[in-house]
Amino acid sequence: DISDKEKSAPTLKSIFKNTLQEGLHGICFTPYEEGQNLGDQLSYAQINRRMSIIKPYTKWVRSFSCTDGNELIPQIAREHGLKTMAGAWIDRNEFNNEVEIQKLIDLAKKGYVDIAVVGNEVLMRNELSAAAIVAYIKRVKQAVPTIPVAYVDAYYQFVEYPELVDACDIILANCYPFWEGCEIEKATAYLNQMYQTTLQVSKGKPVIVSETGWPNEGSAVQGAVPSAENAMTYFVNVQAWAKKEKADLFYFSSFDESWKVKHEGDVGQAWGLWNKNETLKF
Repeated sequence: DISDKEKSAPTLKSIFKNTLQEGLHGICFTPYEEGQNLGDQLSYAQINRRMSIIKPYTKWVRSFSCTDGNELIPQIAREHGLKTMAGAWIDRNEFNNEVEIQKLIDLAKKGYVDIAVVGNEVLMRNELSAAAIVAYIKRVKQAVPTIPVAYVDAYYQFVEYPELVDACDIILANCYPFWEGCEIEKATAYLNQMYQTTLQVSKGKPVIVSETGWPNEGSAVQGAVPSAENAMTYFVNVQAWAKKEKADLFYFSSFDESWKVKHEGDVGQAWGLWNKNETLKF
């Protein structure tokens, strides 16, 4: 972890910059521009522009939906030579789920998908049963048997629902010390604990940290305080941890998105490495 001496602003900024330039395994792609909301149509141009910005820094890109233009993300990532973890958004709306699943299968058959993800934090939002999620996973696996198929949720859901581990080809765990109120000094150790907990129930299947990050502004969650210093510190520390553990990790996220305030409060819009104007923050 970064020492107290290294936490002075100029030193920390240069360590942050070097870490970013060394490159990430993966990044969660946030396509929505300022003024856009969930459900708005995304254009090829805006996704392509943002993909060009992150391309030098990552090998993989993760998307969350296959509708409203989000289905262009894996295709454009491919055009930029990036690998893709493409997600179908699943919730209570069965009609939408069908559209998402079918689009994910189509993208996979066209060769745009390296890991197919069926649903993100559906159990955490309490929207479907584990059995319903497993049924969707099985359908996608049947349709595209040559591609790893998985489900994303908070790490502890895989402890609670072993049937998810059985259904998935790989285990994709979201690990957020921030949301569990962990102070920055202990955050890397806590992330490691979350990862080890998931490994213990993974039945030998590969475990990937599908999301982790730290916001640079907004309200604190107990001991977890958003600030530029903490966001940079967390970023640097977890990249070093991932290298040491040889763990694949997707950082959350690429760009700030204002629409998230409605869903996550004031911290929701402050998770990006780039701001809403697509400028690198730190």
